[in-house]
Amino acid sequence: MPIEIKMPALSPTMEEGKLAKWLVKEGDTVSSGDIMAEIETDKATMEFEAVDEGTIGKITVPEGTEGVKVGTVIAILAGEDEDASSIEASPKAEEAPAKPAAQDTPKAEAKAEAPASAPAPAPAAEPKAKVAQQEGRVVASPLARRIASTKGVDLEGLTGTGPNGRIVKADVEAAQPGTAKAKAAAPAATADGAVSAAKPETVEMAAETRALLDDRIPHTVDKLSGMRKTIARRLTQSMQEAPHIYLTVDVRLDKLMAMRAELNAALEKQGVKVSVNDMLIKALGLALVDVPECNVTFAGSELIRYSRADVSVAVSIPNGLITPIVQDANGKSFSAIAKATKDLGKRAKEGKLKPEEYQGGTASISNMGMMSIKQFTAVINPPQSTILAIGAGDKRPWVMPDGQLGVATIMTATGSFDHRAVDGADGARLMAAFREYVENPLGMVA
Repeated sequence: MPIEIKMPALSPTMEEGKLAKWLVKEGDTVSSGDIMAEIETDKATMEFEAVDEGTIGKITVPEGTEGVKVGTVIAILAGEDEDASSIEASPKAEEAPAKPAAQDTPKAEAKAEAPASAPAPAPAAEPKAKVAQQEGRVVASPLARRIASTKGVDLEGLTGTGPNGRIVKADVEAAQPGTAKAKAAAPAATADGAVSAAKPETVEMAAETRALLDDRIPHTVDKLSGMRKTIARRLTQSMQEAPHIYLTVDVRLDKLMAMRAELNAALEKQGVKVSVNDMLIKALGLALVDVPECNVTFAGSELIRYSRADVSVAVSIPNGLITPIVQDANGKSFSAIAKATKDLGKRAKEGKLKPEEYQGGTASISNMGMMSIKQFTAVINPPQSTILAIGAGDKRPWVMPDGQLGVATIMTATGSFDHRAVDGADGARLMAAFREYVENPLGMVA
């Protein structure tokens, strides 16, 4: 019996997504665990794995289609004893939304418009050793594409070693750089040798975009990704619905920096390196447990109180921002936090995070100190009620404990609190507890 492959819910909040790319075609054989497609959710572009095995009988939603509702049939899998070429789309699949993006190929559009009663004959499966191309597309993982772009490697010239001939990271890293094809043709030269000016590309845009555009200024128009749309919606919601209150403290880092040096010397043989941010995550986790009034979520008619601090860490990724979670930050050691943040940060940039690794959390921390930002305020990450903005540590004049004026390494930290859930006095207690842990870091290992 044919198996319907449906649009998955790749995050708890996902209601629809964009079927960014098919990595298989009709007639291909797939097994459980094979990567079938890349799906753009409200958070990131994620890979969709096959659960069952069989032959792709029909693809009912072409790649590039936006607004595909969760549960929509996107393909049909033929079983072991079934003829894949005889499979027809179910009525439910025919009702699936089909809004291919402007960049869809004519071939994909023709397939979307073809009647379900006339399925195309299934092509023979290609040998795995062949170059990973399907219908003129190079099949490669998102990480492989990013590395290829950085190294200047032409994916069309590579042979994939992944499932179904897919190009993976190792294939690109083994390739010679500088082989990428030009993305655009060079300007045509006139008879007298002058280069003609390139005509501006026609851009399809929404009416509200065109109303804001000043055509006198050279410009480009980029379509927003699902992630950027979600960031815009959630941060607008946060600023409109959550009355923010901001509390700022200056924190002396000298003792924490000295402890970090000792820790890293002791952990060197284990290959673990603790960052200042790792220690600040621990300090915030402990402060949230000490001041549970800030470790809460405002739920309208109820207030959710958490007894554990799961700290979301803001990580910048291409075209957006994601907040992977360090669970039980108050209970983890510095080395455990360092391992967790390194792993989460790496997989966040590769688009490999699982939904449960970035959905949730009880409070957030955003550190822009490495960018030499001295002080800033952060927008609360809903449904949380607390976010800590960390600035750069620098040398400043400082009154020492003995009353003498000296020089110390000082960092400015600003907490943003949802005033519906957190009173100013409680926010001040959290900032004081955080400063105490940072300035006396032995208290974090006692």
